[in-house]
Formats: sequence, structure tokens, C-alpha cells
Amino acid sequence: MKVVVVGGGIAGLSAVHRLTESGHPGLEVTLLERSDRFGGTIRTVERDGCLVELGPDSFLTSKPWLSDLADRLGVADRIIPTAQTHRRSHVVHRGKLHPLPDGFLMMAPTRLWPMVGTSLFSWKGKARCALDLVLPRGTATGDESLGAFVRRRFGGEVLERVVQPLIGGIYAGDPDTLSLKATIPRFFEMEQRHRSVIKAMVAQRRAAAKRQRDASAGSGASAGNGNSVSSGDRAGSGARYGELASFDRGMETIVQALLRRLPSDAMHTQADVTRLTRDGSGLSLSCGDGRHFQADGVILSVPSRHAAELLHRTDTDLYDELAAIPHASSAVMNLAYRRSDVPHPLDCFGFVVPAVEDRKIIACTFSSVKFPNRAPEGLVLLRVFLGGMLQQELLKSGDEILLRIVRGELRDLMGIENEPLHTELARYPDAMPQYLVGHGRRVERIGSLLGRHPGLALAGNAYGGVGLPDCVRSGEQAAERVLGGADATQLT
Repeated sequence: MKVVVVGGGIAGLSAVHRLTESGHPGLEVTLLERSDRFGGTIRTVERDGCLVELGPDSFLTSKPWLSDLADRLGVADRIIPTAQTHRRSHVVHRGKLHPLPDGFLMMAPTRLWPMVGTSLFSWKGKARCALDLVLPRGTATGDESLGAFVRRRFGGEVLERVVQPLIGGIYAGDPDTLSLKATIPRFFEMEQRHRSVIKAMVAQRRAAAKRQRDASAGSGASAGNGNSVSSGDRAGSGARYGELASFDRGMETIVQALLRRLPSDAMHTQADVTRLTRDGSGLSLSCGDGRHFQADGVILSVPSRHAAELLHRTDTDLYDELAAIPHASSAVMNLAYRRSDVPHPLDCFGFVVPAVEDRKIIACTFSSVKFPNRAPEGLVLLRVFLGGMLQQELLKSGDEILLRIVRGELRDLMGIENEPLHTELARYPDAMPQYLVGHGRRVERIGSLLGRHPGLALAGNAYGGVGLPDCVRSGEQAAERVLGGADATQLT
């Protein structure tokens, strides 16, 4: 059996790995990647002692698929948690950085007094947020935008000042168009099960704290031991920092571990697949350089718009569904500074910028605070995010203009006047799929249409999750489908 995987990002690499570890007799696997390297958006570089992430800098351990893969590859012992201190986020409000109230997780508070004392919300906004405790459940039928859900349960201030910028940092999207069920389904489930989202989150926080106390008591370790990745936050605000992790030498550790395990003679870079057709009972692929490949099975681990182009001649219905998934562009700029040049106390993991602030960046991560060994002693490493669905036009600017914009924003918000020691800019055009309202139904239709094409599977971040663990799962499930061990119509 011959299987060709198109696309060498984390999903494609995971698919190839699952195929090779399956031990399927007579299996021949080929990976075709059109760029000059494997790993997709995952890219870690070292510069002047700094460990610079040009793509994603972490992953959620509460989704087990990447951690499980790391274990099978022998690099699980290199997974590191976020720093135990400063597990909180700030938000820009009226041109200043304000800390999110302690215990405010994604869209709802889990502690009373920090919410009462914060200057981030007005008293009217705080009272409106508290109405979640008494509001009835919403209807369980249909889909709802994330923005509509937050307004209904917590009010406009929570949406504009917290949820929109946090979601912008994750999905590079607009919460008024994104599907709640497709992006953060756990909040829909909380409402249906507990009625009040705040009550549900408080219960979860207390349960996580109890599990941590029980684990510490059972092992004889103190609650402050930071040598393992926690399953829940002991403190902090914003993202679920206790569930975030990376690798000691950066996210590209997992890519290099995969490449060491995979057959090098089956891995091809600069192989741009331009045509995919049905050839009898099999499939035929053609590359722009004239190479041709025959396969019994094909996994398209490429952006959905690229998959649509390859399938245009094969199935116009499938083409229409795949092409209808919009994508957002973004850019990441890393900047290294002397610590003495940064007046900010760096007492958090970074900050997010609401769209209502009308600024030109959407977030900034303090990389050297968030994870250890990201910058030498005396240096600070920052990661600034630009673009997203709400600022697509900005990314048409040249690199020097973007640098001036970023430096101006950091000067205004953090007081940084001096030039950075060095910078690294990475652009990601049309890289983030937008899970619009109705996305779940669209994915179901795509899965149903795939049933027309035996031996064909899709993988990547456009279907059942945008995070790295989701991509690993997507690739592995695609491999199982091609081998006949999973339902070919299920993409999530």
C-alpha cells in the first residue's frame, strides 16, 4: 500500500509518524512539502543566547495528543511548564496596562474581591457580569457567536475589554463572527450543565485546587513545587497558564524528534503538489517540477484553501465547502532588549490589546518571563503579535514599517525608548482558519463528502481545533482513516 502525505507541518508529520509506527505490512509512505523545511509554523531559532519562537511558543497539556506523541518519541522529559510566578495577563485600557483580576479566566471571574477591586471594569460592568449568576440557560439548539454568548451572559464590557483581545490572541479573529461551539465549546457545556458559567468555573477551580493538594500530599511534595506541568491554575488570570507547556529548547524540539524517527528517503521538501486526480482505483499526484506519484491513499495536510484547489477537478461540492473556510493573516515580531532598557516591572506573562483601544498590535508576550532560559541574564525577550481579522491591511506594510509601529506601541505602553538588540519577524499569510458560526455543520458536510473518495483524508487546523495538540490528533486520525481503522467521514 502506498500513501502520500501532502504538507509537512505538525499535522502531516504526525500522520507520517502514525503510518510508520502502525507496522502495516507492505506500507510505503511519502511526504511532500512545498517549502524548504518541515514543521510548518513551528520554528525555533537561537540568536545571541535567546531562544526565539517564530511560531507558536506553547501548547495545552489538557489536550493530551502532543504530550502523548512526545512520550512515544522519547522527549516527554523535555516538556516544561510555564513559570510558577507571574501567571497573569494585563489588558490595555485607556492607553494603560491594567492587570486582569486574579482568577479571571478567559471570560468570567472565579474570585469575588479581585473583581470588586479592579479598575478594568465600571461598576455597571461588574454588576452586569454578576448577572450570569441568575440568568437562565440559553437554548441548546443551533449555533451562536462567541460574542453574542458573552454579551448575553456577561455584558458588553467583558466582551470588549477582555474576551475580544484574548480571543484575538488565540484565533486572530472577531468574536462576533466566531462559533462558540467550534472555538470554546466548554463554555456552552458549562451553561447547559450548570446554568451559570461563573458557578461552573468556580467549581472547576476548586476541584483543580483539591486535586493539586491531594497530589502534593500523596507525593510529599510542597504545593509550590514547579517541576511538573500542572493540570490547573493555582492562581493567575487570563489564559489557562497552568495547562500551558513548551520544551526546554523550544517548540521545534517535537519537530526534530519526529524527523529523527521518520525515514529520510521518504521525506521531500520543495515538492509543490499542483494536481490530484483519481487514477483507476488509486490517486495520482503531480508536482510543479514535473515529478509524479501514484498512491492508494492520500492525506492532504495543507490549508483548506490549498486542499480545495487540489480537489477542484475531482469534486466541486468538496471544493466549495473547503474554499468557504476563511483564513486570517498574522505576524510575530520578537525583540530582545537589555533589562535596564525596559522600565516595566515584567510582573506578568504579557498583555493583550482590545480592538476598542484602536492600537496597531494585538498582544505582547514576555517570553523570558513566561518560560525559563529564553534569554540570557540581563536580557528581556518580547513577542509582539500583529494582524488578525480586524487588522489585515496593516500586514501589507514592509518590515521596517512594522518595526517602527511595534517600537512605537512598546514605547507608549511599556516606556521602552531604546532600540532592541535584535529582532526577528515572521509573517503567516492566511494561516489561521476562522471557525465562523456554523463551522461545525460545515465540517460535518466536508466529512460526508469525503465518503465519496476512498483513500482520501484531510488533516490540519481548519477542521477540529487550531492548537498544536489538535493538529497532532488530526494527522493521526487521518492516518487511521487511510489505513481503514477509523470512520473516513469524521474529521473531529
